[in-house]
Amino acid sequence: MKKILLVEDEESLINVLELNLELENYKVVIARDGEEALSLFNDSIDLVILDVMLPKLNGFDVCSKIRESSLVPIIITSAKGTSTDRITGLKLGADDYLVKPFNLEELLLRMGKLLDRPVANNEIDNFTFGDNQINFKTYEIVGQNGSAIISKREMELLKLLIDRKNEVVSRDEILDHVWGEDNFPTSRTIDNYILNFRKYFEKDQRNPQYFKSLRGVGYKFVSK
Repeated sequence: MKKILLVEDEESLINVLELNLELENYKVVIARDGEEALSLFNDSIDLVILDVMLPKLNGFDVCSKIRESSLVPIIITSAKGTSTDRITGLKLGADDYLVKPFNLEELLLRMGKLLDRPVANNEIDNFTFGDNQINFKTYEIVGQNGSAIISKREMELLKLLIDRKNEVVSRDEILDHVWGEDNFPTSRTIDNYILNFRKYFEKDQRNPQYFKSLRGVGYKFVSK
């Protein structure tokens, strides 16, 4: 049974979410303010649903504090739905951002995807695919041409694509997650990063097995 930390101060929403999450066979731990959320968070928590506008400590600060020691999936839920708010949440380490009021089924689907994603986004440092290996803490990779140290931004993009394995990730999502709102790259920058990944990891760069580009749509990491 997966354990969910629900951080929310609106009682009516707490009651609805707690009931429906338990019906989906999740164990729910409830925190009604930011300080309580940090006191209740521990290694047994599998996912955090985090409101932004909280008493004592806001959700953005809670997200940042959790990210100092854990890569647990975090879904921010907030009535603050501007692009600035969403980008702030993602830059602080949130994995997803839902604007209130949200559809319960959509929340459950997003939770399922985050809980089912590869071990690369858990507390495990290393991720292996094919003959390749990645260390997310040391930024070291072992690929088709031996070992190398890659840049922080390369690792952020690599991690995003692996976390979203077999899903198309749009250019806008990559910009928000990796670059944020103040440092937009040129139109070729992401393509160049993908080309680098192919040089590192693909046996045949012209017919890539793992790192795909879908013209006009986005990019994806493909793996069984």
